[in-house]
Amino acid sequence: MPRTRTTAKPKAKPIKRKQTPSTKKPTAKDAAAAIKPRRLHVPVSRPFRFSRVKHPVRLPSSWGLFRQAIGLIWRNKRVFLGLALMYGILNMVLVRGLSGGTDVNTLKQQTAASLGGNPGQLATDFSVFVSLLGSTGNDANPTAGPYQFFVLLVVSLATIWATRQVLAGHMIRIRDAFYKGIYPLVPFVLVLVVVLLQAIPLLVGGLIYVIVISTGIAVTGIEQLLWGLLSLTIAFTTVYMLCSSLFALYIVTLPDMTPWRALRSARQVVRYRRGQILRKLLFLPVALLVINGAIMLPLIWFLPVVAQWIFFVLSMLTLVVVHVYMYTLYKALLV
Repeated sequence: MPRTRTTAKPKAKPIKRKQTPSTKKPTAKDAAAAIKPRRLHVPVSRPFRFSRVKHPVRLPSSWGLFRQAIGLIWRNKRVFLGLALMYGILNMVLVRGLSGGTDVNTLKQQTAASLGGNPGQLATDFSVFVSLLGSTGNDANPTAGPYQFFVLLVVSLATIWATRQVLAGHMIRIRDAFYKGIYPLVPFVLVLVVVLLQAIPLLVGGLIYVIVISTGIAVTGIEQLLWGLLSLTIAFTTVYMLCSSLFALYIVTLPDMTPWRALRSARQVVRYRRGQILRKLLFLPVALLVINGAIMLPLIWFLPVVAQWIFFVLSMLTLVVVHVYMYTLYKALLV
């Protein structure tokens, strides 16, 4: 039987269809959808429900900030001690004179007589120390007040400028701090006026409580407690605002900075961290009070003649320590 030869059929080529453009015209709805901007999903607002927001960066401890400030002063003691010395000289010449202030021996006798009987030596010395703290910044000469305010402003601006330059690693001289650090005087004063205005609720709250107690409106303990809580609530407004406005005093010393921009920047810097900042602000006066008391109480007891001069020196150093600590805290907030 003869074999038949079979041949493979060629595969059919796929037919390419020409793509014809769509004859459908875009509508106005399609055009609006094409140009519609993307929008983020906004969460639903729930009033009267407060949520605690934690800042991702935690601030250093209060003691750590204080040690950083003291270490910065010690490493650059020539500059900062020179600023404290200039503050003391200006204060002595323009405000206090060469009298040196209150005589500690006389103050001890007056305190012992006012306490009556035979008070303990420690109680007398502590009362003298409190009297010295109360007399700080209070001069009998009424014309010394404006001079003291001006000297405080000048030395504060010089200290802030010197702290910024030292942290930037620049070598500076004491005279440079006074020559170059005084230029933002007007913006600094304007921010300071805002800070003083924000302190009005604190004064109002304290005045309300004093009037209520002195006039006998609140007699029972419950009434006094309720009025005290009301006064604290009013005063808390000042505390809340000062947690940001105090740092505006340091921001406004930057070049080309206006007071309004400084206040807004300060609010952004302290956002979500007011509680931490408040604890660190309260730590500073407590630490300074403990250190000054540890130095002054033995001097009042054993060397009352030199105690008034040592207290004067400590008062001059305190201004430098306060500004360096506050600027260190401000730099920590920028991280």
